[in-house]
Amino acid sequence: MRIGVDLGGTSIRAGLADKGTLLRKERLRCPSKGSCGEVLDAIEEVISRVMHPDVESVGIGVPSVVDTARGIVYNAANIPSWKEVPLKDIMQERLGLEVNVNNDSNCFTLGESLFGKCRDCSDIVGLTIGTGVGSGIMINGRLYEGRNAGAGEIGSLPYLGKDFESWCSTPFFTANGTTGAEAAEAAASGDAGTIALWNEYGVHLGELVKAILYIYDPEAIVIGGGLAAASGLYRDSLISQLSSFAYPNSATSVRLLFADNTDMALLGAASLKDK
Repeated sequence: MRIGVDLGGTSIRAGLADKGTLLRKERLRCPSKGSCGEVLDAIEEVISRVMHPDVESVGIGVPSVVDTARGIVYNAANIPSWKEVPLKDIMQERLGLEVNVNNDSNCFTLGESLFGKCRDCSDIVGLTIGTGVGSGIMINGRLYEGRNAGAGEIGSLPYLGKDFESWCSTPFFTANGTTGAEAAEAAASGDAGTIALWNEYGVHLGELVKAILYIYDPEAIVIGGGLAAASGLYRDSLISQLSSFAYPNSATSVRLLFADNTDMALLGAASLKDK
């Protein structure tokens, strides 16, 4: 058995996993504005709630670049006190177990490749769209992390005077005076203006998918995160945008998938020992 942890600025989730099945899950509010120690205490607390005598290791996904060899977290998103945290050493000492640390989008992608929709794929890009844009890359069945687990920060690529994250995640809806949840509800009720907004969102996301195709030409792109659940509102405009891709065979052959299991990041984190 293993434990996977998904650290976010809003909440911290932990799951007890056994061979790709989550046996127990817990969630705590993340004290993101608190001290570094308060966040560490919350991580330890949520892990304790799913602990089992047979647990052999713990994996933690964090919204940050990571020195995965040493388990050091740098500048975690939305957790201001986490500038440089030797998370692996701290938690190994507290728990008395092997601890592995990686980027949260890498954990999502690893989970999808092992237990989700990409189990038969070897070259994958996992894209998480929600508060921001994250991505993980798998090449020949192995995570490609780059030097600081920062490979694949595609959301930071320049786009329309800002970056892709500004147009393909929560800031897009905020700039239009709404939220993703509110926009989904309004579109479901038939509001024409909001339906048009989702179509525009799909165009921007389509441009991001095109950038992924130019850079990686993967076998599959799997999209998860909070905005993936609303894919029915923008999928058509996203796919339509791919018609202008310079290499049509790549655009038509890539498997464009939307995650339907919100626990893949936990399962991926639990599997970091074997990555």
